[in-house]
Amino acid sequence: MIHEIAEITIKPGTAEAFEAAVREAVPLFRRAKGCVSMRIDRTIERPDTYRLLIGWATLENHTVDFRGSEDFQAWRALVGGYFAEPPKVEHLETVVNGF
Repeated sequence: MIHEIAEITIKPGTAEAFEAAVREAVPLFRRAKGCVSMRIDRTIERPDTYRLLIGWATLENHTVDFRGSEDFQAWRALVGGYFAEPPKVEHLETVVNGF
């Protein structure tokens, strides 16, 4: 499994609306090919910064299947207006599973 971690910085004062838009977008991820999990966390030290954490069966499920889908366009339409800057996206694979 691959984990996508996206750092999202939103415009000040838009947290409530942004979080509502993310909740509305959950079904888009739930039906995405290879999407195993999805959550978003807010950074305590920087309340306008979030981490979107998504589990994908394969890297291509994110970079090809989801990014090329209409649901990706719908996701960006829902949340893109709240972005203060483009998200920073990385993909991780577990190499040691401690416990």
